[in-house]
Amino acid sequence: MSAQQSATDAYLAHNSARAAVPGDPLPMPPARRTAVVTCMDARLDVYALLGLSPGDSHVFRNAGGIVTQDVIRSLAVSQRLLGTREILLIHHTDCGMAAFTDEEFLAAVERDTGVRPDWEPGSFADAADSVRASMARVQASPFVPHKESVRGFVLDLRTELLEEVRAQAPVG
Repeated sequence: MSAQQSATDAYLAHNSARAAVPGDPLPMPPARRTAVVTCMDARLDVYALLGLSPGDSHVFRNAGGIVTQDVIRSLAVSQRLLGTREILLIHHTDCGMAAFTDEEFLAAVERDTGVRPDWEPGSFADAADSVRASMARVQASPFVPHKESVRGFVLDLRTELLEEVRAQAPVG
């Protein structure tokens, strides 16, 4: 990338070169029938981490990798129309979403813009607890039909090891 070329221009140049040598199109349904929900953190290479290739899995990314209503929407489409059956939820250590509270962020945005967002940022203090909360949101949703394999993990960014998080046991 040259000093004057933006990152977007570099991406477009790469895309143009890649498109000049097209391959065979992949089928639309994911080959491994899985959906992965994870954080948008640029340090996470989900494909390398899980050994995925293009076409293997749906990958949904957002700040924190939390299950929001939009993630539920995407999972519903993924399962109901494209045949996925397993869901992996992956949060990670050293996540920026643990560096602030929702109230702090919302107040700052309101100060800057004069408008308080009608959405919650989804900050959390503990990645494993956040995974459990996301697992519970999937389990509680009537729109996600296949819940037999909803598994949650915390990725240790130092070791790149996934540690499984068990769902909260029902009280009583």
